[in-house]
Amino acid sequence: AYAENSAETETAWKAISMRVTAYCPCAKCCGEWSDGVTANGHVIKPGDRFVAADRRFPFGTEMLIEGYNNSETVKVYDRGGAIKGNKLDVFFHTHQAALEWGVRYIEVKVASASSRK
Repeated sequence: AYAENSAETETAWKAISMRVTAYCPCAKCCGEWSDGVTANGHVIKPGDRFVAADRRFPFGTEMLIEGYNNSETVKVYDRGGAIKGNKLDVFFHTHQAALEWGVRYIEVKVASASSRK
């Protein structure tokens, strides 16, 4: 018999069309908040990949963003004043990499709230 509460729970994903822009930890992108610490208190380390999202997506919400992080999941660790509604910012370590991403209108897969409880 299989245990109902096994560690392997299936994640339900919801596809949402979003405007996805890129940013880095520099003063030009982050202004006075360019201290290398995200809104949820995460200290940025080399190799980190995460997103900044609207408050309707709680910190830790998992997302799959085509073309970002080798199509592996990333989590919401940050917020931004201009990030309202169906907008995301994907994090890059350099300003050049953020510029190369630019702005993309793509479908983002978001882990559903029911699978996070």
